[in-house]
Amino acid sequence: MTDLQKRSLLKAAALTAVAAAALVGCGKKEEAAPAPAPVASAPAKPEPLKIAFAYVGPVGDGGWTFAHDNGRKALEKEFGDKIATSFVENVPESADAERVLRDMAGQGNKLIFGTTFGYMEPMLKVAADNAGVKFEHATGYKQAENMRTYDSRTYEGAYMAGVIAGKMTKTNTLGVVASIPIPEVVRNINAFTLGAQSSNPKVKTKVVWVNGWFDPPKETEAATSLINGGADVLFQNTDSPAVLKTAEAKGKRAFGWDSDMTAYGPKAHLASAVINWGPYYIKATKEALDGSWKGGTGAWWGVKEGAIDIVSIAEDVPAETKAKVEEVKKGLADGSFAIWKGPITDNTGKVQVAKDSVADDKFLGGLNFYVKGVEGKVPGAK
Repeated sequence: MTDLQKRSLLKAAALTAVAAAALVGCGKKEEAAPAPAPVASAPAKPEPLKIAFAYVGPVGDGGWTFAHDNGRKALEKEFGDKIATSFVENVPESADAERVLRDMAGQGNKLIFGTTFGYMEPMLKVAADNAGVKFEHATGYKQAENMRTYDSRTYEGAYMAGVIAGKMTKTNTLGVVASIPIPEVVRNINAFTLGAQSSNPKVKTKVVWVNGWFDPPKETEAATSLINGGADVLFQNTDSPAVLKTAEAKGKRAFGWDSDMTAYGPKAHLASAVINWGPYYIKATKEALDGSWKGGTGAWWGVKEGAIDIVSIAEDVPAETKAKVEEVKKGLADGSFAIWKGPITDNTGKVQVAKDSVADDKFLGGLNFYVKGVEGKVPGAK
């Protein structure tokens, strides 16, 4: 092969390489695989609403505080991990209440329930300093922009208990162990007596005050005093089962109060007038969660709202008396029956509610007299 031929072959090879390179350069480049789309992060789970309860007595009192704590448990069952509840028991109605309520607000609780009348003034002070916290006060009458009141018409349960008491007494003397002389308690004494008079016009009611909500020794002493004074059926507006236990020990009859106390005195027990705080606590919490909660208002719930009932009526209570209780309960639920319908006379003979008139809530809120049939005078009343 000549040199000329060799040069031609090399030149051709070079051109072929250049052409191949050009073809590669002109071809469509392979696209890179698309990057995976970013995974959206799950929305952060909202923090639970922190709710705190201040209790005047121990949760094991079997009565008032026990009933409130059942309401707290109903909240947990209803809302699950949307809420976190806590409580402090045995909080005195004193400066200690303000300290406890402030501490609850400081711990991040956004809904705080104070469950006794004596917390009213302390709660008002704490509410004024904690605008972002919602406060609920049981049985009081003072409110604020971030504080409202709630109560149960316990007098409805007292009246139904009275219907039974009037039929079951043999001495026509009933006894009431009373706590603190405020309108709430006076209403219950009067309603109990009015209920008893509806089934037995001959009854009279004796009252012993213990000046406290939960004091089993004093409650026992008061119950004993009433029995010694001739009472054979006892009623109470105190928080422990001491009255029922005393009646059991002395062969008399009595009622449970705030919760079903049958187990504390099964032979003595006639019925229990109970409070169900669950419906209100659920309503208030729902409003706090959805933003519809409003302060400066009050709620007063009874049989109609499922907050009050009479339960575990003893077997030896006559069928016609049980039927009458059911009739009253139905009337309270549908509004066809009014406990405070006149004429209602106090025990001095003064007409307090005129014939065919029905006392309104304002009247009941300031009630400070005994109805005819109750002995003595309301402490502090003029």
